[in-house]
Amino acid sequence: MPTLYDIKPAFQGLLRPLTRKLAANGITANQVTIIAAIISIAGGAAIALATDRVVVFLLLPFVLFVRMALNAIDGMLAREHGQASRPGMILNEVCDVISDLALILPFAAVQAFPAWGVVAFALAAFLTEFVGVLGLPLGAGRRYDGPFGKSDRAFAIGLIALLLAFGVPLQPIGSFVFPALALLSLATTVNRIRAALASAQ
Repeated sequence: MPTLYDIKPAFQGLLRPLTRKLAANGITANQVTIIAAIISIAGGAAIALATDRVVVFLLLPFVLFVRMALNAIDGMLAREHGQASRPGMILNEVCDVISDLALILPFAAVQAFPAWGVVAFALAAFLTEFVGVLGLPLGAGRRYDGPFGKSDRAFAIGLIALLLAFGVPLQPIGSFVFPALALLSLATTVNRIRAALASAQ
C-alpha cells in the first residue's frame, strides 16, 4: 500500500552529497543513529516537561524532519560507505523504537488526548516495527509496507503538534486521534505479516 516511505529514494538523493562529506570526515552510521535517538528523546522530554508547550509544538515538526534525515543518512552510510554491520543493524532498530516511544508517549500528558489512546498508538507502532524486522529470518527482507510506517507516523505527529501550536481546537475529535493512529498501525502490522509470508513462500 502507498506510504511516505515511497519517496525515500528521492529524499536520499538530496541527502547523498552531505552523506559523502560525513563519511569523508569519519562520521559513522552508528554515531548518526545515536544522535537521531538523542534528538528524539530530547524532543519527547520537552513535550512532557515544558510548562509552555507552544514553542515545543512549533519546533517538533523540525525535530521529526531532522530525525528522518538522520535515519536516511545512517542507512546510506551503512550501505554505500561500507559501514553495514550486524551490531549496527540492531542499534538502528533499537534506537528507532526508542525514538518512536520518546516522541509518542509524552502526548499522554496533553489534555486533549486520552492517555490510553496515546499508549495504544505507541504499542502499535512498536509492534509494526517488530513485525517488520521479522521479515529478515523468514527470508523476506526488512518489511516497510504501509499504510502507516515510520515516515507516516512522523508526519502525523508533526501535524498534530502544529495544530496544537496554533491553538486549533481538537475536541471532541481529540479523543479519537491516537486510537485511529493505533488502528492504522495495526493495519500496517497485518500488511507486513502478509507481505513477509507471501515473500517467504
